[in-house]
Amino acid sequence: MAQAGNSGPGVQGRPGAVPGRASWRWALALLWLAATWCWARASGGAPRRRWPVPYKRFSFRPEPDPYCQAKYTFCPTGSPVPVMKGDDVIEVFRLQAPVWEFKYGDLLGHLKIMHDAIGFRSKLTGKNYTMEWYELFQLGNCTFPHIRPEMNAPFWCNQGAACFFEGIDDTHWKENGTLVLVATISGNMFNKMAKWVKQDNETGIYYETWTVQASPAKGAETWFESYDCSKFVLRTYEKLAELGAEFKKIETNYTRIFLYSGEPTYLGNETSVFGPSGNKSLALAIRRFYYPFKPHLSTKEFLLSLLQIFDAVIIHRQFYLFYNFEYWFLPMKYPFIKITYEEIPLPNRNKTFPGL
Repeated sequence: MAQAGNSGPGVQGRPGAVPGRASWRWALALLWLAATWCWARASGGAPRRRWPVPYKRFSFRPEPDPYCQAKYTFCPTGSPVPVMKGDDVIEVFRLQAPVWEFKYGDLLGHLKIMHDAIGFRSKLTGKNYTMEWYELFQLGNCTFPHIRPEMNAPFWCNQGAACFFEGIDDTHWKENGTLVLVATISGNMFNKMAKWVKQDNETGIYYETWTVQASPAKGAETWFESYDCSKFVLRTYEKLAELGAEFKKIETNYTRIFLYSGEPTYLGNETSVFGPSGNKSLALAIRRFYYPFKPHLSTKEFLLSLLQIFDAVIIHRQFYLFYNFEYWFLPMKYPFIKITYEEIPLPNRNKTFPGL
């Protein structure tokens, strides 16, 4: 787990239906479809894009490029997921602590920037385990690319993966965060969850920081969903509920980082934008946008970069998003960016699996 390498039956006619009435209804329907098609052709219309854009999954996890180096080793004490005995009783814990607590203490906790994980305890063996999902090369590398002089396209060090290891660091999770029992499952359910986690980890390979919405208003259109540690925890909870787990009725909150924009415009992938036949002016605009986000800046460079970022995002209301290995333009809107700590309820048990 720690290793990141790799049409239906037709409707029957009602007795006593009038054939003539059915015929003219079909004729009107066909006429309406034809008129709609002609209008779309005349106006250049196209089918409405699906929002939010579905997160793309892959058939395998690629090996990381040697250029991508993490300051802190990913999953340093990772271990294989054990196979539990079917009749074992496994306690499931919600784990949450401030991001980078090991370096900044509870500082980011005051801003409600939290990291999420899941803990397990086997009653049969007494052993504890921690499972989490996070960036291979730290958050900055997953959020912004490297602008390398020898390469035309921005270079991304973006992968996220699951990490599983024995033990739960009680002090880490309790001191400034959360360690609370949320469910109890069988060993059989744990083993099925473990198989699902392996498949999820192998096909969902990259991290996405931002949730992009039209506005902060309730029910606003969501353009892109994030894909981060909290989403992994939520997916795992949903899988356990599908398998029959019954969760406690407690409040659970998660950190979300929002960008707000009008409807995004699709720009293309790396080849179509930066390739030999690409759009040179667009390629230059994207490189210029990402340049101020480069790492390892001096204090003077950092302050200058902040001014450039403010000018691009707030004054000119522009943001270039990299999602599904494709580029999108976001016409930014007030309040531009927001960090929230929102309640997302624990799932309800799937009643179609009563025997699990």
